[in-house]
Amino acid sequence: MKKLLLLGIIVGVVIAFISFRSYTKSFSPEAVAEYEQNGLQIRVNYSRPAKKSRLIFGREQDNALVPYDKVWRAGANEATIIQFNRDVTVAGELVKAGTYSLWTIPGPAKWKVVLNKETGQWGTDYNDGQDLMRQEVNIRIRPEVAELFTVYFEDQPRGVHMVLRWDQTEAIVPITPNY
Repeated sequence: MKKLLLLGIIVGVVIAFISFRSYTKSFSPEAVAEYEQNGLQIRVNYSRPAKKSRLIFGREQDNALVPYDKVWRAGANEATIIQFNRDVTVAGELVKAGTYSLWTIPGPAKWKVVLNKETGQWGTDYNDGQDLMRQEVNIRIRPEVAELFTVYFEDQPRGVHMVLRWDQTEAIVPITPNY
């Protein structure tokens, strides 16, 4: 009888977890951004939150969804994951081929991009002791509003820019392959 009760509890927890995950993904759907050029492959797995008339980036006291100078998961739900098939330089810092979680620290004029060695965690479980790199990157402000958070790539003469776009802000992350 105890084994049956334990099995029922385990099944209930699994169903609750799957239901919660499906519920949160309905608000911020999963997405993948991929880049492949000259043997360099980059893959970003993330979720796409929506603006929904909210103040996205700004001061904490103004109730911004993503406050300046605070670590943000660069998406929603689980931590955003980035994979490189070869060694690269990200915003001036050497990064070995591998899989990392991607975080940012938005600011009004510049952002910091953070690659963290820990992967698979929920997006609020950030451990700065696992940081591989923190580098400052430029932003640009667009006149049009991006309703959904989006990651995309722009080719450059010596590599690529990964662009993190939401609301009117784009963070530009330069990536160059190390051949």
